[in-house]
Amino acid sequence: MEILGVGPSELIFIVIIALIILGPKDMQKAGKTIGKFLRNIVTSDGWKMFQQTSRELRTLPNRLMREANDEMNQIGNEIGKDINNSTGMGIKRPGGGLNIPARSQPIIPTPAATENKIAPQTPANTKAIESDSKKDE
Repeated sequence: MEILGVGPSELIFIVIIALIILGPKDMQKAGKTIGKFLRNIVTSDGWKMFQQTSRELRTLPNRLMREANDEMNQIGNEIGKDINNSTGMGIKRPGGGLNIPARSQPIIPTPAATENKIAPQTPANTKAIESDSKKDE
């Protein structure tokens, strides 16, 4: 176990040196002085603010991920509502999420539909198509 990068054997060595230099009576006074100083630091407003800030910094990544997830769910729900409102029908997925519009049958393009997409039918085109089909017969 290390306290401020100092292991148990180093701590014992520091205490022995302090006891030799200060003596037993001065060691008591030094201990009381250090204790009062540490208590004043721990009970100060600055220390409480430091603790609160460090706690917020440790929980910041989790909080940001949670907020982003909430925003994504909200956007997904809004998109799902817009899709349902525009189509008038939809399939609800369990657990929320996006609503996907329902289709009863797949759309299969017909030849007439593809012709209309390529070139719109006009009376001139209709006559040309009829004359071409008569020539083939």
